[in-house]
Amino acid sequence: MNARTRRVVIGTAAVSMALSLAACGKAGDGGSDGGGDGKTIGLLLPENKTTRYETFDRPIIEAKIKALCADCEVKYNNAAQDTETQKKQFDALVTQGVKVIILDSVDYKATKSWVQQAEKKGVKVVAYDRLAEGPISAYVSYDNEKIGRLQGEALVKALGAKAKDANVVMINGSPTDPNAPLFKKGAHSVLDTGVKKVVYEQDIPDWSPDEANKKMGAAIDSLGKNGFQGVYSANDGMAGGIITALNKQGVKVPVGGQDAELAGLQRILKGDQAFTIYKQIKPEAETTAEIAVRLLKGEKIDDLVPTKVTSLTGEFKDIPAKLYDAQIVTKENIASTIVADGVYKAADICTAEYKAACDAAGVK
Repeated sequence: MNARTRRVVIGTAAVSMALSLAACGKAGDGGSDGGGDGKTIGLLLPENKTTRYETFDRPIIEAKIKALCADCEVKYNNAAQDTETQKKQFDALVTQGVKVIILDSVDYKATKSWVQQAEKKGVKVVAYDRLAEGPISAYVSYDNEKIGRLQGEALVKALGAKAKDANVVMINGSPTDPNAPLFKKGAHSVLDTGVKKVVYEQDIPDWSPDEANKKMGAAIDSLGKNGFQGVYSANDGMAGGIITALNKQGVKVPVGGQDAELAGLQRILKGDQAFTIYKQIKPEAETTAEIAVRLLKGEKIDDLVPTKVTSLTGEFKDIPAKLYDAQIVTKENIASTIVADGVYKAADICTAEYKAACDAAGVK
């Protein structure tokens, strides 16, 4: 069984095979030495609707691990926003003897038992971007409540002198993502006093742009075209769906987002989107990779995780963490942030449709 397990490729096959693999581990020795050679790191990302994961997070993490440990192997899988799929992927890694898993959870509450069982088998779990429940060895992300505050501040600024008299629609992120309530809390801390009223608010399962589009349509139907003066969108993907709904009804109001996605940046240049939040993914991803390699080698990580956090349920405390800052990006500073940092080249952003807007904004 162990020889066969080593040959399992963490890809689509892992989803279908994971249950039988887990069962084999239980039938034998509990999977505690499922063939791991101390050179393998698991990487589990939550979804592929948001472009950042496959475009940036995965390749940066994999490249950094290889740079730090040339003979290390990364076993990767994406859960496509399905919690049960991610559980199977996680269990398969544990069964195969992988001793370090980087986990970006689909549903943070669901991970508690997974991580607890992994810990019993000597597996260390690094929570990436989203803080999972359980005895996590380390957590790397951003100050997500602060990001929400930045979003709120940027929307208030976009509303200008009319902010105090403005009604705002809030389209929040997925309730299973532990970052979403922090974004929401931070945004509310600004909007509740910075604008007249939040008149319509919805959480969107799976961060679905299509669902955000539907909810925005429902908000327009409920409030009327003049019933709101701005829209908070928790990320750029949903902002795209929201703006499509607004354009369909001929409504023009400031809309904000997050993640500095290519399409979001183009909408900002065109004037359809007011701002986004730029989170430098490279340092987050590379720090996570370095933590994983050190844990695999049994080395200390104290200098990489200078702060402590508590899980959202409050059950798990003093989790070693590194939290990065983020910044507001508007038309005025795309060139000095996104382009200057090499996230996207000007040529990527300034396709024919956006050439004139790029020229006007100095993105070259």
